[in-house]
Amino acid sequence: MENLTESAPNPEFLALNCIDLSSSDVNLSVSLLKQACLDTGFFYIVNHGITEEFMDEVFAQSKRLFDLPLSDKMKLLRNENHRGYTPILDELLDPENQIRVGDYKEGYYIGIEGKNPGDDSDGERQFYGPNVLPAEDLLPGWSKIMKKFHTQALEVARVVARLIAIALGLEKDFFDKPEMLGEPIAILRLLHYEGQISDPAKGIFGAGAHTDYGLITLLATDENLGLQICKDKDAKPQIWKYVAPLKGAFVVNLGDMLERWSNCIFKSTLHRVLITGQDRYSIAFFVEPNPDCLVECLPTCKSDENPPKFLPIRCGTYLSQRYKDTHVDLETYKK
Repeated sequence: MENLTESAPNPEFLALNCIDLSSSDVNLSVSLLKQACLDTGFFYIVNHGITEEFMDEVFAQSKRLFDLPLSDKMKLLRNENHRGYTPILDELLDPENQIRVGDYKEGYYIGIEGKNPGDDSDGERQFYGPNVLPAEDLLPGWSKIMKKFHTQALEVARVVARLIAIALGLEKDFFDKPEMLGEPIAILRLLHYEGQISDPAKGIFGAGAHTDYGLITLLATDENLGLQICKDKDAKPQIWKYVAPLKGAFVVNLGDMLERWSNCIFKSTLHRVLITGQDRYSIAFFVEPNPDCLVECLPTCKSDENPPKFLPIRCGTYLSQRYKDTHVDLETYKK
């Protein structure tokens, strides 16, 4: 991490709790998690079961993909089911401040294969379906590695969700139900931020300020700074602090659906990415419940004095609107 102060002079860091998933002290883990969820909505997890060597391999394979010529990557362009390649400026997360200029990042979506689990019809449903994957002769072994990582990351997410359930006064397996994480939407997204220097005053960001959409996000990053958090999105001015990269760890943050479930006891925190001239790679794993799941205030999070703040909403409905609001219309690429 020697390059941190060079790339961002005098960076100010936010201290985050670190949760050891190999610990036998569940009460300590839940306490650290709950404190983090009440404070920043972000925390580290370590000893999660995915080896550093394998994570390094996933990063190497991600770089192989993004090093391909743009013409090859555009043949893998994302489809309407959000599978495949997303070019630079494809996503616009903060239109108020980005002034119609999208994020200076390229990405790649990989989801759960096949039709909706439990669906006996012949058709596919949104958020499930075949992945758009590079041919084996183009990137040998690439798809197998990404599928293996997807499977392992989903198991890590389920472990974290059990700690969250306990922290909210629920049964440990609350989120394991088929309509939640038993049959979830789980999206792996590889990300590459090119060396375009971010300038908030000009609306130029690696990723504009946003909250994530689902239950939780697992994020692995390289050693370069970029991720910033704003604990109080309503503050004037907003105060942004960096999250330090931690080798082999996941940074976990809460999504909008957990904020809805918890009636704002746990909040989905505003975050963004600033790039200071160097390429940066990260791997995000977005974990959402089944699209048919009705997200409504949990019984442990409401009372006469604290009634539900949100109307119930289907997960699929909410996600569809958020993707539509933030991504370029695919018809644009056909013109």
